[in-house]
Amino acid sequence: MILEQHYVDCLSQASYFITDPRCGEAVVVDPRRDIEEYLETAERLGVVIKHVILTHFHADFLAGHLELRERTGATIYLGARAEAEYEFTRLKEGDRIELGDVRLVAMETPGHTPEGISILVYDMGTLSTDPAAVLTGDTLFIGDVGRPDLCASGGMPEEELASLMYDTLHQKLMKLPPATVVYPGHGAGSACGRAISNATSSTIGEQLETNYALKTMTRDEFIEMLCVPRGGVPKYFPHSAELNKRERSVLDHTLRKALVPLDVATVVHHANAGAQVLDVRSGDAYAACHMAGSVFIGLRGKYAHWAGCLLDPHEAVVVIAEPGEEREAVVRLGRIGYDNVVGYLDGGLDALRGHDELLASTERVDVAGLRGEFAGEARPLVIDVRQPAEYRAGHIGEAPNIPLTEFARRSHEVPTDQRVVLQCQSGYRSLIAASLLERAGWTELVDLRGGYVAWAGAGLPVTSGA
Repeated sequence: MILEQHYVDCLSQASYFITDPRCGEAVVVDPRRDIEEYLETAERLGVVIKHVILTHFHADFLAGHLELRERTGATIYLGARAEAEYEFTRLKEGDRIELGDVRLVAMETPGHTPEGISILVYDMGTLSTDPAAVLTGDTLFIGDVGRPDLCASGGMPEEELASLMYDTLHQKLMKLPPATVVYPGHGAGSACGRAISNATSSTIGEQLETNYALKTMTRDEFIEMLCVPRGGVPKYFPHSAELNKRERSVLDHTLRKALVPLDVATVVHHANAGAQVLDVRSGDAYAACHMAGSVFIGLRGKYAHWAGCLLDPHEAVVVIAEPGEEREAVVRLGRIGYDNVVGYLDGGLDALRGHDELLASTERVDVAGLRGEFAGEARPLVIDVRQPAEYRAGHIGEAPNIPLTEFARRSHEVPTDQRVVLQCQSGYRSLIAASLLERAGWTELVDLRGGYVAWAGAGLPVTSGA
């Protein structure tokens, strides 16, 4: 048996390639949309991808089931309670897929979503009758379980899903042999949980000892614990979840429409018509010089996540990238179902040389400079754009907290008649916030280079608590 985990840091997302090479067939579980890595793996192992399984309708990324179906003819499998536009095979409790000495057995595990399933993996080439592993999708994470509120808009109350999760854990997953290896759908950084570990695998036994959600508690206690208020659902989640149910264009078709070089006049035309101009270069490059009105979301951070949280999937996007990085920018947008790119600025920002009226820059200050400003008469207002939990752990003085995820509805809280310093953990999110405010007309904006990490690392005073 070969079981490979394929991990994408940008989405904190894991997919799985499973085969017994002697049988010539393979299955991919929860593939991302750019499928070349799976095709290369199949070629390396001398097998053909015949099966593709989705453990549930993912909300945080657009899966590659249709792409694999088109390229390999693979059969698509979904949970027994799933409904979709495309043809698929239902996997109900106990259904099997045989791949030589590999046996995959479906386990219905609702809780994160109603149609969720987990996949038990048996290596029949060994003497053991126990499963070697379980692929838990977004049901059981390492150190956490899947949020029940992400499907609330789909018609099932989160309390009902939390109750289903309790049964899934106590009647099924927690009863598996302790040595069963747990392979989840996400790692730390995913919005699908709240305390996901950095580890990308574990065992049932380890999770019984360490996972807060598997501790002894009543059903009511579990529901109350799991349904505590948390950050809102990222804007793109309903969009991606719905697309995962539809018959839609595959990524290759999207790329052909999106990877179109545009001259300056055409980019300006799109921008004037309401297109979102997305600058994906480094933070330093953006701050030094950028197209006025563009939104910064750098490729070197959680690019796809923040693009999905902040950009409108139904409005056109024009990309400004370093030459040669346009494809990566478009592919990573495609991973979350953002197929609205109409092209990229040919030649990158250099194409705007001689068009000074189209250019702008963002002032940045280091921690020593900010400390000096605090000692002056015109003290700036620092706004912390991190998540509330980060803010409570420590923040700069009396800086108010406006999380970047809430900027769309709370930007009116940012004064227009005072020097404002935007600050996050390291400088990535605060520069995004500066770009959003600049696009909306703010001018007295400064980005704190290095963010809270640089401030605290310099031994400067911090405040904890709300």
